[in-house]
Amino acid sequence: MSASRYDCIVIGGGHNGLTCAAYLARAGRSVLVLEAGEEVGGAARTREFAPGYKVSAVAHLLHLMPPSLPHELGLARHGLKMAAERMSTIALSGGPVALTIDCAGLRAPEGLSASDAGSYLRYRARMQRLARALRPVLEAPPPRLGSRDWRDRLALLELGVRMRLLGRTDMRELLRIGGMCVQDLLDEHFESELLKGALAFDAVLGTNFGPRSPGTVFTLLYRMAAGSAAGDSLAQPVGGLGALCEALARAARAAGASIRTGTPVKRVLVRDDRAAGVMLESGEDFEAGCVISSADPRTTFLGLLGAEHLDAGFVRRLNHLRSHGMAAKVHLALDRAPSFRGVETQPPAGRLVLAPSQMAIERAFNHAKYGEFSAAPMLEIVLPTAADPALAPPGKHVLSAVVQYAPYRLAAGWEGERQRFLDLILGTLETCAPGLRDSVVAAELLTPADIEAQFRISGGHWHHAELALDQFFMVRPVAGAARYRAPVGGLYLCGAGCHPGGGVMGVAGRNAARQILKEAA
Repeated sequence: MSASRYDCIVIGGGHNGLTCAAYLARAGRSVLVLEAGEEVGGAARTREFAPGYKVSAVAHLLHLMPPSLPHELGLARHGLKMAAERMSTIALSGGPVALTIDCAGLRAPEGLSASDAGSYLRYRARMQRLARALRPVLEAPPPRLGSRDWRDRLALLELGVRMRLLGRTDMRELLRIGGMCVQDLLDEHFESELLKGALAFDAVLGTNFGPRSPGTVFTLLYRMAAGSAAGDSLAQPVGGLGALCEALARAARAAGASIRTGTPVKRVLVRDDRAAGVMLESGEDFEAGCVISSADPRTTFLGLLGAEHLDAGFVRRLNHLRSHGMAAKVHLALDRAPSFRGVETQPPAGRLVLAPSQMAIERAFNHAKYGEFSAAPMLEIVLPTAADPALAPPGKHVLSAVVQYAPYRLAAGWEGERQRFLDLILGTLETCAPGLRDSVVAAELLTPADIEAQFRISGGHWHHAELALDQFFMVRPVAGAARYRAPVGGLYLCGAGCHPGGGVMGVAGRNAARQILKEAA
């Protein structure tokens, strides 16, 4: 075989691209991974943002990866270790009261009324049953509607049976709540505003939704379904999420894959209406039997492939794909451990959520509707150094936070508003951790526009496309590109923009590899 020809070329060395490459190489395919950055990992890599301070770039927790995937690829043998597992969620009020929510949901948070405590256990048990029923949907390619293929018909039958096995009561409840807004659901069950705020936050995290948006119960169930495969365990790898991607890269190389970094792809080469390889920005060509892109759908189809190879209807659907990010990321280098109000253990090793109530989240979302960032942003906060001190100099700490809501298209423009937004975030953190602002040595703010520019994600959305009922399952990312297969023969998708969506789970990469191998059989 020519040194410039491979069975499969994977564009992008993020966690999905590396996962796909590892499974293909384990099946005996010759695989080349081409990563534009100087190191693998994409938005899940670990990087130094200030001298001596390291942090996971965009994603910062491992929550959704099913245990079967690291087991199948032997990631522990390739160096993956956990600094923290089964991390609790601490709901901050901005005042002296906080709620600690157990990761597994086996007990109610302390401080709730007797009524809310009982309701929480019943609510959690039912939602977990519904999520477990949906979980297998995430781990296989979606069936085609209208197909006469027996495999598609069998997949639809299995889905129907799985729903029927829920029983009449739970199945009726799933049909009732699936399209609801999460605020209505939580108001039915609880009185505690702090508890409702923390639970609603998971339904809107990273989305263009507020608690009153229809379909947010569905996004909550999606997150719970993916999380249930991982035992609902929030985890932090030693060395940050970049260590996970390094382990995936070692697993892929051990299986025979080649990985090249600092190698941006310019075009997908098409011959006889079929993807036949890639051209690099350097001008170098590589031929392949198939090309698999872990880039987002817009970049893949309109940037790397070109609209001239696609029909007008498909291009129109792509242009209407909702893929603008709404979450920013802030990293802080601290010269001492922060102390959060209402939290017993300092520094806290869990996940902290500042979403005091559903109304507070909705008010924060209101600004985003008009192209403004939130005046009182909602935050998901972690202190990676509480569990992994090596990420900062001795005695120092790193704080990493996802910030809702920060629209990709800011009406006033991010260039002139960046510092004001950062000051606002620091002020918000100060209410929860007095004295934190004075301990900041360095700060980095990544807006959706920065995420787009630095990580080559069109629109800066970490799911690559909004996760909503009309952009999910059989129609993700758009009709005509579901099941990881592009309209052009030999071209496939394996990134967060295809089924089942974003989050550091690797399932899209594994599903894509299995689909490619099945079609080649």
